[in-house]
Amino acid sequence: MAKVVIMDHPLIQHKIGYIRGKEIGTKEFRETISEIAMLLTYEATRHLELEDVDIETPICKTTVKRLKGKKMAIVPILRAGLGMVDGVLEMIPTAKVGHIGLYRDPETKKPVEYYCKLPAECEEREVFVVDPMLATGGSGADAISMLKERGCKKIHFMCIIAAPEGVKRLQEEHPDVDIYIGALDEKLNDHCYIVPGLGDAGDRIFGTK
Repeated sequence: MAKVVIMDHPLIQHKIGYIRGKEIGTKEFRETISEIAMLLTYEATRHLELEDVDIETPICKTTVKRLKGKKMAIVPILRAGLGMVDGVLEMIPTAKVGHIGLYRDPETKKPVEYYCKLPAECEEREVFVVDPMLATGGSGADAISMLKERGCKKIHFMCIIAAPEGVKRLQEEHPDVDIYIGALDEKLNDHCYIVPGLGDAGDRIFGTK
């Protein structure tokens, strides 16, 4: 079973608490989502392998550490996942970016695929799937399945807020995928919104509420 990491960093908790407020405007919400994504990435990349590289400083020759391989990809789940991309790229600027489009059917509550475009050689990359909210887990689980069908093996999932129901589903369907969570909330309500949550992340990021 892969690991589930719930972040306890004070800056992450502070920023998540800030954006929960319904009075926070689009600009502040969008910027803070990006900042949280950057902090999540810092924690979620602790497992990356390093290798020794010989260089010459202005003073002398020495051996330094650098990331081994460097083949990484960020795959946001459209559209809310786009709000996390810039923050992740601040930490991993050389990463390639793919996109997976899913929407939730209002009647069945199940995700429907409408778009998938991945970087070249994605199957050889370490892939970070990003979505601010892990609610029912349907979109996250389906996105990961799409990646696996295309040969991806090293997959991680990052979200800002999660419900226990979504975490459970992701673990059951993809026990090999590590999950990184900014805050684990109480439950889902009857409309499958996370409680207490922060509302619809996509609407708040793009100002479409």
